[in-house]
Amino acid sequence: MASPNNPNRLRVLFVDDERSLQEFMRTELPRLGHDVTVCPNGTTALQAIAQQNFDFAILDIRMPDMTGIDVLQRLKQISPDTDAVMMTGYASEESMVQAMRLGACDYLRKPCKMSEIEAVLLRAADKKRLKSKAAALEARVQAAEGPSLLVGSSPAMQPVLRLIEKLGPTDARVLITGETGTGKEVVAKSLFLNSKRVDLPFVPVNCGTLNQNLAESELFGHKKGSHSTADRDRKGLFEVAHTGTLFLDELGDLDKNIQVKLLRFLESGEVRPLGATEAIYSDVRVIAATNKDLNKMIGEGNFREDLLYRLNMFHIHLPPLRDRKEDIPDLAVHLLALVSKRPLEMVVDLLTREALDVMMAYNWKGNIRELKNAMEYAWIVSGNQPITVQHLPMEVRARLATAPNYAPALARPTEAPSVLPMPSHFNPQPNGMKTLADVEMEYILTIYAQNKYNKQSTANELGISLKTLYNKLHKYEEERRTRAG
Repeated sequence: MASPNNPNRLRVLFVDDERSLQEFMRTELPRLGHDVTVCPNGTTALQAIAQQNFDFAILDIRMPDMTGIDVLQRLKQISPDTDAVMMTGYASEESMVQAMRLGACDYLRKPCKMSEIEAVLLRAADKKRLKSKAAALEARVQAAEGPSLLVGSSPAMQPVLRLIEKLGPTDARVLITGETGTGKEVVAKSLFLNSKRVDLPFVPVNCGTLNQNLAESELFGHKKGSHSTADRDRKGLFEVAHTGTLFLDELGDLDKNIQVKLLRFLESGEVRPLGATEAIYSDVRVIAATNKDLNKMIGEGNFREDLLYRLNMFHIHLPPLRDRKEDIPDLAVHLLALVSKRPLEMVVDLLTREALDVMMAYNWKGNIRELKNAMEYAWIVSGNQPITVQHLPMEVRARLATAPNYAPALARPTEAPSVLPMPSHFNPQPNGMKTLADVEMEYILTIYAQNKYNKQSTANELGISLKTLYNKLHKYEEERRTRAG
């Protein structure tokens, strides 16, 4: 078998009735780094096509039982994505035109040099790689449209951030755990975006929504006729994710029969589509996530212990939002920008201090997912006006009477943020000495007060972006609360 790490590796079907060419291809194509299936005639070629998927086919036009054109036509019916090149010593213009119409990408005249075949295969590998990059780019664009950036720097999130930084560039399997809505898919995407496979496919799978009767076919693929609804060959998601990253969300909902096949893949790197006689190698990084207690499920006989050992090479646990409330202001602004489809600097002043007070007091049982829903609700109800307590969902407002005296540095432009001490009293260091950062902050607060606490006017006068000003004010407020104990 060719090296699985070869980026130009192809699964090649070679069909020719000349025995010397058959033996030559059995030797030379693996030497070039490809897997090859050699067939002496069209009949055996059709059998091979029915049993496995190929990236590329080299077909002789003249054969005793059927022509290469017949094989090409059947190949394109079963596997439209498989490229093919025709090879013959008796090429006619009519046969070449017919082959091109059926989808052949090129043709070679016999006797052809190995360098010509190698060049054709290199072009095919480049095309395959470009398709993978295009799919990966689409996945990254879709990820960018969702909450794909991990927001938060609270103490509870520091271990998570450190692990993502360390594990991202590796191919290590990672198990992500946490309550519903804590952002497990965001962590998986962060690992992907920091990996060496970032230009390759990212394929998310929600195991909880897989049809139990069709789950094996969805994940591992099937051959035509393998079950009642298999009217054509289908690639499984493990094959679709080849060279990229497969994210198995809601892992605890995976059927035990599928757990066995998943374990087999993790051990060998091979999957066998339903109805196939040969396994397919797939180079995939697997990241999994669950909100369930897998150890408890093992004790109850509902999850395989050996599978957990395979998947839990590294473990990232996401804390619930109630344990990282310091991140709520940043998360709220980020999610508000997301649901409003506006830049961060355009929504940063829309959240009033009072609304954030109440949000900080709320328990957020649905975690970040519930916070996102609340921001979407508030955005719609407020009508693009500053969001006050009355714009929050009723269940969040119910905590108004017990809200703590939390006052972040996110205030409406017309309000003086009482949490920011006036510059004349600015002396944050216990020993009375001011650092360069303290002097800078004092100057920023002076300009902020002179502009009646309007962030945009302050940023304009300071010659910095609104986002930079927001970050500096937020950092100062965090330090002020820490010093206040």
